[in-house]
Amino acid sequence: MAPHRVEQWWLSVVSGERRGVGATAARLLLAGAELPYRFVVGARNRMYDRAWLASFRSPATVVSVGNLTVGGTGKTPCVHWLASWLSQQGHRCVILSRGYGAKRRGAANDESMELARRLPDVPHLQSPDRVAVARQAVDRLAADVLILDDGFQHRRLARDVDLVLIDATRPWGWNHLLPRGLLREPPQSLARADAVIVTRGRTLAGDAKRKLLQQIDSHHPGIPLAIVSEQPTVWVDGDANQLPLEGLPGPLQPVCGIGNPPAFANTLRSVDRSTLPMIVFPDHHAYGRQDWDRIVTAAGRHQARAIVCTEKDLVKLAPIAGGELPLWALRIEWEWLQGREAIEERLREAIAGKKAPAPKKRD
Repeated sequence: MAPHRVEQWWLSVVSGERRGVGATAARLLLAGAELPYRFVVGARNRMYDRAWLASFRSPATVVSVGNLTVGGTGKTPCVHWLASWLSQQGHRCVILSRGYGAKRRGAANDESMELARRLPDVPHLQSPDRVAVARQAVDRLAADVLILDDGFQHRRLARDVDLVLIDATRPWGWNHLLPRGLLREPPQSLARADAVIVTRGRTLAGDAKRKLLQQIDSHHPGIPLAIVSEQPTVWVDGDANQLPLEGLPGPLQPVCGIGNPPAFANTLRSVDRSTLPMIVFPDHHAYGRQDWDRIVTAAGRHQARAIVCTEKDLVKLAPIAGGELPLWALRIEWEWLQGREAIEERLREAIAGKKAPAPKKRD
């Protein structure tokens, strides 16, 4: 079975969407595998909490952007906003990431290429050893703020602000840790976060919103909290040309290789109701010419007038795309619904605290 088919099958099982004896048996097996995973995660966190495992503290302010679940929660738009805001405040920031999904060690992955297109003046260092690249960012690039991308579970590099993103459409990963659910660690881990940002916030209303906010508060009472929505702004192509949202006639053939395809499908439908069934690839998929041919064939079969994707997919599809059909990506910006001031204030406090001189020891 193709990797993306396996991923889709697994999601349908852990979400409870798939029914029947086979799906029930699969959930029982996954629940058995969840137990040792929970033990390992808990033991590791306790070792860091008790300082049995050491964390490196950088002289620069470290801001982590992370989450509790696997899959897309909006980390890349958050990193983009954060780097833009810090730059506007006059800081020299550098983005640090593991580089997951890169074709080879040291090469840029899709998220890095997307951020490089949009933030050409912000350096992005990728390595599994983020302590080493943190040192490089300070020593060679004179960074005063480091943005640790996908860093909530990466505790070897100490951070001054832990921003945790929670996807409103599946906030608690169906209440199970991997592999039975989407949680990387239990919701109680929010106790070590400094602020929470709920993404895809326009899907929340009424009782659902109140329930989610109460759950967050139960894990970390009084934590600074914001709610954002992913707002489509323009269409962009591989040459950085732009079209207004209404400037792309349909029908449109969507394609993506991201962590949360349904969220992208919903965003597309909010822009253009003529979108066709989406072609889905695994997250961080390395597209090849065969993939492009498959996409073009499907688009032609449905008489699509353009192929559309995310910016994360665009950086990998544009180099192999032919002239059969135009390829456009939907640019997403954050729309703050509430709590922006609280997040900005938390960041300012952390940066100011890092610059403050250490208190003198009393005799």
